[in-house]
Amino acid sequence: MKTYQHIASLLLRLALATGFLSAVASRLGLWGQQSSGWEKFLQYTAQVNSFAPKKMIPALAVASTILETLLGILLLLGFKTSLAATGAMILTCLFAVSMTYSFGLKEPLDYSVFVFSAAAFLLATMPAGKWSIDQYLTK
Repeated sequence: MKTYQHIASLLLRLALATGFLSAVASRLGLWGQQSSGWEKFLQYTAQVNSFAPKKMIPALAVASTILETLLGILLLLGFKTSLAATGAMILTCLFAVSMTYSFGLKEPLDYSVFVFSAAAFLLATMPAGKWSIDQYLTK
């Protein structure tokens, strides 16, 4: 793999990881006054998943938070990168479809959810890059 590909892989990992982890930090109140908070996240989860029964909303919110945290950490470390990137692609694709169904096409386009999903797909297709745990495990 060429140097620019290693850099691209690292930048993709970091962008995806920080996107997930920042969203989780916001809903957990870790961004201080700039945080959305858990209650607002529950409301947004209900809006995005307008087709889901109300009783499922807390479970969807917890599941997405756990998945975003796990995927963010795996991507940040570069551990099981291909698997984590595939998971990120599937999760963000589900977000995009749900947002499109509930709000129309503009919302997922404004939040770049399709770009996020495509970036995750691209990363999933790349070999293990430098500056990752995967690199050391494949030697």
